[in-house]
Amino acid sequence: MSCDRHITATRNQAKGFAVHRAILAAGAVAAILLTAACGNGGPGSESAAAGGKVQVWALEDAAVNPIATASIKSFNASTGKQVELSTYVNDAYKQKLQVSMGSPQAPDVFFNWGGGNLAQFVQANQVEPLDDMLAKNPGLGDKFLPSVLDVGKVDGKQYGLPMIGVLPVVLFTNNDVFAKAGVKPPKTYGELLSLIDVFKAQGVTPIALAGSQGWTELMWLEYLLDRIGGADKFQAIADNKPGAWEDPAVIKALTEIQNLVKRGAFGTNYASVNYDNQGASKLFATGKAAMHLMGTWDFSVQKDANPKFISGGKLGFVPFPAYEGGAGDPKSVVGNPSNYYSINASSKNKDVAADFLAKSLSSDEYINGLIDAGQVPAVKGVEATLKGKPNSEFTTFTYNLVAEAPSFTQSWDQALSPKVSEKMLTNLQKVFLNKLSPADFAADMAASK
Repeated sequence: MSCDRHITATRNQAKGFAVHRAILAAGAVAAILLTAACGNGGPGSESAAAGGKVQVWALEDAAVNPIATASIKSFNASTGKQVELSTYVNDAYKQKLQVSMGSPQAPDVFFNWGGGNLAQFVQANQVEPLDDMLAKNPGLGDKFLPSVLDVGKVDGKQYGLPMIGVLPVVLFTNNDVFAKAGVKPPKTYGELLSLIDVFKAQGVTPIALAGSQGWTELMWLEYLLDRIGGADKFQAIADNKPGAWEDPAVIKALTEIQNLVKRGAFGTNYASVNYDNQGASKLFATGKAAMHLMGTWDFSVQKDANPKFISGGKLGFVPFPAYEGGAGDPKSVVGNPSNYYSINASSKNKDVAADFLAKSLSSDEYINGLIDAGQVPAVKGVEATLKGKPNSEFTTFTYNLVAEAPSFTQSWDQALSPKVSEKMLTNLQKVFLNKLSPADFAADMAASK
């Protein structure tokens, strides 16, 4: 959730969480090609010529790139076409894509994050709608989890298809700490509040929070608004509708955050705790904190840094609690739905590009490759395969959580513009520190452009 964290889901899945945020962070100044294209004239030089190599641009990712490369080789061998993958370091990808789109150097197929990131290209008429392609391939759209597929839509039209696994935010629990206290994970927000008091009385920080980074705090606002007001409340913000930031549900969610802080939910030193150095994750794993609201990538963080915490069955995980009297569906989730592949509207190879997406992203080879890499694909019917792989309890939980979700709200700092996101995260940290009231937060954000 800030502009320099998470979503290219693997680099062992955990490390991948950093990729998205680094890209949205601000202006990278140079693009470095890591996997050079073989076409004459460099990447994209043939994309404007019908029948030339179909250029696919994506991020450099040690886990996903081999899967993509294998699917391209299979497609080329079976069709006789020439699809070619070029991967780039994350810090420069976004700027390079923005500069190239609309020019002869643009790729035919490009990687994006869906939501607001994709919408900017759609609004510039640079993305080809995929609805006709889906109509020509009956059942293709139905293979993907609906809540994830929806993030690839803009104004009701499909512009992107999911190409990696899902990364929802969940409430992790320390089973040992809960057992010692004789309590169970919360199903409702009221139960969560009661648990805060229980763990405080035992000298345990109720909830680990890396409060030195606003994106970790954003997860609380995202879920509270979703549970209190429903998914449409943030959609109104993303659509820049008048009054959306100052909606009573937003004020109530922010007020709940300040109440949590006052109640001692995050302890007294949360503002100095960092996520990148595993500060919050370590507090949680060592039993100094009972709970941790974080993306599912933290499972891999714990597996690498605290393997006995995983192997000993000490890590628990549950959905974010339901809010009593709230308008939101308790099955809805927030986080990182997926990354997406989209087709350049100016491509002279649209038919081949569409055929590639249709045959590759839903193929058994591609899906099984993602699962073997530790990801949870955004496709239906993979439960049995997941159960036969390592960490199946967690991956199956993650899959079912997303599969049953009526909505999957994209991390706000991915869905909103970098400028608005930066202000939002700065102001949110002030809210947590009680240096900014909910009303002032809302008013300041309403004035943001």
